[in-house]
Amino acid sequence: MQISELARRAGVTVHALRHYERLGLITPARRPSGYRDYPESMRREVVFIAMSRAIGFALKDIATRLPAYRAGRLGFDDMVQAMHERVHAIDTQVAALQAQRAQVVDHIAWLKAQKKKQQQKQRRATARPWPATPPRPHTTPPARSHP
Repeated sequence: MQISELARRAGVTVHALRHYERLGLITPARRPSGYRDYPESMRREVVFIAMSRAIGFALKDIATRLPAYRAGRLGFDDMVQAMHERVHAIDTQVAALQAQRAQVVDHIAWLKAQKKKQQQKQRRATARPWPATPPRPHTTPPARSHP
């Protein structure tokens, strides 16, 4: 089958198939015209790759499991174990993101406190004493005459 048909039947893009080919994950045959020719069995492999990517496995990790998958040696227990490892990796990422989020929230609070301090400082610097009293006119006392 041609690349566009495989892409449609496997639920991936033509671009993804070309990428998988560049990485050596799939190797199509070539027709005399030079067009790629994918056997029906390759659809199953592409679906395996796409599903593995969808749950976050790196293409490098997929490449190490793909030969066993092709040979039918990748058993349920192996897949479950790999997925448990993936869950652990996700949990680690989530914990790191939660810690980072807490730091951002703390920094927001610190910045708001700094802004409030700055505003209070500016208010004190421009504040007038209350109540404001008008300045008194300067008068000299009348001259006394001496008897």
